[in-house]
Amino acid sequence: MGKQNQSRADVIVVGSGAGAMAAAITAHDKGLSVIMIEKGDVYGGTSAMSGGGIWVPNHGKSSTVSDSKQEAWEYTRGLVEDCVSDSRLRAYLERSSEMLRYLEENTRLEYEPQDIYPDYYPEEKGGKTGGRTLDPVAYDATELGDEFQRMRGQHPQTLVMGRYAMTMAEGRQIFSKEPGCMRAMFKLMINYWTNVSARLKSRRDTRLVLGNALIGRLRHSMMDRDIPLLLNTGLDDLITEGDRVVGVRATQTTEFGGQESVEFRANHGVILGAGGFERNQTMREKYLPQPTSEYWSAGNPNNTGDAISAGMKLGADTSLMDHAWWAPAVRVEGEPFARILFVEKSLPGMIFVNSEGERYANEAAPYQDYGPNCYGAHSEQASSVPAYAIFDATYRKKYMLGPMLQAEFMPDSLLPKNIKQGFYEKADSIEELARKIQLPEAKLVKSIDRFNDFARTGEDHDFSRGGNVHDKYYGDKTVSPNPCLAALEKGPYYAVRVYPGDLGTKGGLLTDEHAQVVNQQGALIDGLYAVGNSSSSVVGTKYPGAGTTLGPAMTFGYLAALKISASKRHADASQNQRHEAVASLSE
Repeated sequence: MGKQNQSRADVIVVGSGAGAMAAAITAHDKGLSVIMIEKGDVYGGTSAMSGGGIWVPNHGKSSTVSDSKQEAWEYTRGLVEDCVSDSRLRAYLERSSEMLRYLEENTRLEYEPQDIYPDYYPEEKGGKTGGRTLDPVAYDATELGDEFQRMRGQHPQTLVMGRYAMTMAEGRQIFSKEPGCMRAMFKLMINYWTNVSARLKSRRDTRLVLGNALIGRLRHSMMDRDIPLLLNTGLDDLITEGDRVVGVRATQTTEFGGQESVEFRANHGVILGAGGFERNQTMREKYLPQPTSEYWSAGNPNNTGDAISAGMKLGADTSLMDHAWWAPAVRVEGEPFARILFVEKSLPGMIFVNSEGERYANEAAPYQDYGPNCYGAHSEQASSVPAYAIFDATYRKKYMLGPMLQAEFMPDSLLPKNIKQGFYEKADSIEELARKIQLPEAKLVKSIDRFNDFARTGEDHDFSRGGNVHDKYYGDKTVSPNPCLAALEKGPYYAVRVYPGDLGTKGGLLTDEHAQVVNQQGALIDGLYAVGNSSSSVVGTKYPGAGTTLGPAMTFGYLAALKISASKRHADASQNQRHEAVASLSE
C-alpha cells in the first residue's frame, strides 16, 4: 500500500449509477464542488446493465394516460408496508416528477412514457394499465468519445444474439412474436452492420438504449460540468469528526496495479450510491432467505455491500435486509451474471415445477413475487430452489428462454457448447424427462395434464395465470383464449433449472425523506446520505411498476443534493450572522 493522499470537495459521491449521477449533477448545479468515486474499472453500476426505465407517477408527459397524486398515493400506500414512512413515500411520489423535469430541462437526459406498460398490480386501487413507466430515449455513443469504452456494458440478455441493442418496446415485439417482429430484428441487424466506422473499432453497439442510454446521457451531462469521476477507487471507511461524517477513506488502484490509500474530505456531505450486497455471499447468508447464492444475481459484480457496511459501523439503522429485488433466474456456465426470465415467464407453453413435479405459483406474476412465492413454497419435501422450467418443442421453436434463442433461429444443433452441456435436459417424453431430472414421473405428468386442460379452456384454476393486464403484457397475442397459456404436448420436452434470482438487494441504510441516513436511535447522521440500493427500498418489499429501482434512486439523489445545498446555505447564513455580530461588537 502506497502513501495516503487527500482530496477535498463540498460533496463526495460514492458510486456511479443513476442515483449517484443525479446527485452529483444536482449538487454541482447548486454551486457545490463534487468528486465521484467508483470501485470498478468501468462506470454505471447496475444502472448501466438495467432496463433504464423509471417509474414516475403523474409526470404529465403522456397525452393519453391520466394520473393524479391521489391515485399514486392510494396505489403505493396500499401496496407498501408500514416499515416505510408516509413522509418518505410521499417524497418519492410527489417529487419524482420534479426530479425528472429538472434533469430533462438541464441535462442531456430524455425520457418517453410507455403508455401501454402497466403497473405490476394494475387491478389495485389507484393502479394504472400504462403510462407511469418511462424509458430512456436512445443515445449515440460516439457523443461520449473515449468515455464510451469506460462505461459498463449492457447485460447480455438485453442484446439480441448477444450483439444488437434493443429497446424495451423492440424486445417485447421480438420475443413476444408480435406482428413485425422479424422486420424489427432485421432492422437492428442492418443498422448495426451498416455502421462501418463503429464496427472497425468495436463489436459493441453504439446505439445506446436501456440502461446504457440512461448512463450515457448522465455521464455526458457530468462531462459538460467537468465533474471528476475516479474509477478503481473503492470505499473502505467513512471519516468522522465528532458525530459528523466529513469524508471517506478509499483504496485506489493505480495504473500499474499498485494500491494507494486515499482520503476524500467532504465540506458538506457524503452521498452513498454504491449499490447493495447481492454479490457478497457472507452477507447473503446472514440476511437473505436460504439457500442463496451470489451467482443467482443479475447485479453488478462490484456490489458487495461496502457502503451499507460502512454506514452500519457508524451505528446507522437498516431496514429490509432480508429482501431483494427478486426474479426467476437461470445460470449459464461462464457468464458473470444470472439471466432473468422477464419475458419468458409469461409466454404460453412453459411452467415452473418443484422437486415433486408440481406447480407452486403463477409463473407470469410480477417478477418481484417470485422470491416470496419460491421461498414460501420451499421445503425439504418439496424443494423449489432450484425449480425447473418445463416446456415442449412448440415453445422451443417459437420462443426464447434465457440464452436459448427460438429454435427457428437457433436449433439445438447450433447452440453454443456451454448451453448444450449442462444448461438444459431434453427427452422425447415427459416420463423420460422426469427421470433425467429426478422428479416423480407420475406427478409431473399429472401437473402437465392439469395445466394443459387449463390452457384449452383459457383459465388457470390453480394460480390465475394470464388473468390480468400485467400477466398478458408479455404473453403471445396470437394465442387464444389466454395469451399466457398453451398446452405442453409435443416432444421433445425440455427442463431448465430456475433459481430465486435478483436484480439487487432491497435492504440498506435507513433514510429520511431527504435521503439522510438515520441512526439506530432515530436521529439523523450529520453529513451522511444514501440512495439507490445502498438505502432501504422506499417501496418496501413490493415492486409497484417497472422502474421502481431507478426512479427512487434518481429522486433521492436529487433530493439529497438539494438538502446538502440548503444546509450549506443555512450554515453560510449563520456564519455571516456571527461575523456581523463580532464586527458590531468591535465597533
